[in-house]
Amino acid sequence: MVPGPRNLITDVAGLRVGNAEEAGLRSGVSVLLGERPFTAAISVMGGAPGTRETDLLAPDRLVQEVDALVLSGGSAFGLGACDGVMAGLRAQGRGFAVGDQRVPIVPGAILFDLLNGGAKDWRENPYPGLGRAALQAAAEDFALGSAGAGSGAMTGTLKGGLGSASAVLESGYTIGALVAVNALGSVTEPGGPRFWAAPWELGGEFGGLGPVSRIAPDAEPEPLKRQGEATTIAIVATDAALSQAQATRLATAAQDGMARAIVPSHSLLDGDLVFAAATGERPLADPVRDIFQLGHAAACTLARAIARAIYEAQARPGDPQPSWKTLYRPAATGPL
Repeated sequence: MVPGPRNLITDVAGLRVGNAEEAGLRSGVSVLLGERPFTAAISVMGGAPGTRETDLLAPDRLVQEVDALVLSGGSAFGLGACDGVMAGLRAQGRGFAVGDQRVPIVPGAILFDLLNGGAKDWRENPYPGLGRAALQAAAEDFALGSAGAGSGAMTGTLKGGLGSASAVLESGYTIGALVAVNALGSVTEPGGPRFWAAPWELGGEFGGLGPVSRIAPDAEPEPLKRQGEATTIAIVATDAALSQAQATRLATAAQDGMARAIVPSHSLLDGDLVFAAATGERPLADPVRDIFQLGHAAACTLARAIARAIYEAQARPGDPQPSWKTLYRPAATGPL
């Protein structure tokens, strides 16, 4: 597999991403939007998830497609971002038809960034407005790092962020990933610049530093955040034609990418989850083989997107954690 032309989730034709953030708030929203409704599913493996309208993503539910997916900061307040996205989509005439009404279907997930130093003393929840602004900003090109849902994210050791990556398989299918990394665990080796995801890196997309050199199999890590403060929320997308059941399997397989890139991951204190999105542009030629390969590609692509989120994070005044580039970029000029 090779990266798509943008190395973004929007290499899956028909998908766009919009970011909106507020500097003073140190938080933001990211929206994945399709040109038309798309199949979606979810896999939740963290112990503290925060979600909206995810029950309808089960294969036996009435609604089989969604209009958009939302990743947001703000903890439970951030679920209000879906309201803003729904309002914007309704104004566009989009949504599930019920009589003469349209009801946009907008599942979402949130991460906790309320203790990152930003101004959280709002009188009115800012997230519906951020959601609508992110929808309006949806485009094929978008910012990574300290942007959108990742703008106020942190990890156990370094500043978090928003990441994305893509891959084109020999079979012609495209896989993309979008992730906001706010993990309890670490994305790099202890005390060093190399990323756990390095074995899956393509084209030096997060520095080309090579694999980690220090692995401590006997380590017993301590939780560096309190209960409810950590979560990595992600979307993997493909142009393959998948049922909701097949998309659920894709989301489940993609969770391996989270475990490859974050150590530890899927803890009781994290709300780790993965949405899957399938636009249906390319029929499956061999359902068993294609799903097998798509799942592997989704895991690899998500691992890469997680590393890119940390690699691209920008330092800003008042950050409670250092960015990767602040600590390591001057010395990281190639494989170490």
